[in-house]
Order: sequence, then structure tokens, then C-alpha cells
Amino acid sequence: MLKNILITGCSSGLGLALTNYYLQKGFKVFGISRNKPEIQNINFTHISFDLSQISKIKEVLSPIIQDISQIETVFLNAGMLGKIKILEELSTSEMQEVYALNVYANKELLDILKNIKVKNILATSSGASKTGYKGWGSYSLSKAGVNMLVNLYSNEIPNTKILAVAPGVIKTPMTDYIRFEIDKNIFPSAKKLNAGSIQTPSETAIKIDAFINRIHEFETGSFVDIRKI
Repeated sequence: MLKNILITGCSSGLGLALTNYYLQKGFKVFGISRNKPEIQNINFTHISFDLSQISKIKEVLSPIIQDISQIETVFLNAGMLGKIKILEELSTSEMQEVYALNVYANKELLDILKNIKVKNILATSSGASKTGYKGWGSYSLSKAGVNMLVNLYSNEIPNTKILAVAPGVIKTPMTDYIRFEIDKNIFPSAKKLNAGSIQTPSETAIKIDAFINRIHEFETGSFVDIRKI
């Protein structure tokens, strides 16, 4: 019997890379995203849903996810960066949009996942959750929220290993926006990203799978930067 994987944000970037990686390894993958990726594989099931519709998550996704019944690993990967702005220019509605998708959507999903058998849950976090880069207000606050959300739920789902994982800098439209479109003189993080190591989504998927093979070494509820292990 094939083991099940659940991935949110499966249509692009890291989510798509994880989807392809685990399909190639022979897993059955359930992917949640607004747009269906161009994947032709009998072991892939796409669930079309916009996770920004927070109030509808449980109503729509509960019966679907509970029907899976047993999941090896869940990747809570869907998220957004938001605009790079100094805090004074950042509206609370802009911050709320990012926080809702990055934190509240995962909260609703975790409430569903509590009721089925799940071995591992990895929520995508970021080094920005620990370091406040100028302009990253919405993203940094939301990813710090992800870290605490994971820590809190670890007390409520003790039979599941749940971790907040920072995968490092990945070449995606999000990082390209930071590297090439924002003013490097106003936001020095753009220079830092360009000077540092950038990995492809596929390379990151391999590193995350290697990390999962060592997941027993890490305390549930904790934050792990896989670049530092």
C-alpha cells in the first residue's frame, strides 16, 4: 500500500518540487492549490482550493482530508511574501492578508489534521522569522507566527511530529522579486540574497527529504533551519 503525502501550495516553487519528488519516490500525493499543476500521474490527486478563503477551509477540506485517513507527511507549504515596504508605509490590511494565509490557514488545516493519523507535519518557515529584515514586516511577523503555531499544536497532537522548517533561499518568483525588483539601497536584504547561496526548488526538496530521515533527532514543536544542520 502506498504511503500518503499531503502538500499545500503544490502548483509552483517548492510545493511543486516536493510533489514531483515524492511521486518519483512512489508515494501517493494529495496536493492543494488554486491552480492544478501539469502533472500526469495516477498517484497524484489535486484538490482545487484557494487557502485564502479561511472561513471555508474546514467546510470544504475536512471531508476530503479525513477521507485520506492516514498520512505519512504533511507539508504546510502554501504562503505569500507580501509587499516589501517599510513598516510606516505598510497598512494593517496588507499585513492581515499575509498573516491570514501564512498562519490562519495553517491553523484551520491543523484542526482538521488533529483528527486523523499523521506521522509528520512540516510547516514552511523562514530565517526571516528570527531576523527582522527591513521591509519584510508582514512576512517576518507571519513566519514567527508559524513557529509559535507549530509549538502550540505540538502540545495538542502529541502523536505527530510537527516542526517549523526554514528551507533556505530558493529560486522562485518570490525571491526573484526581492533580488531584482526592489531598491537595494533602501532594502539591503536584496544585496544579501544576491550575494548568498540560492538553491533550486528541486535541490531543496531533496534536502528536506534527507532532513525527514533525521526527524527523530529534533524535538516536536521546534524551529529548524536545515541550512544549519
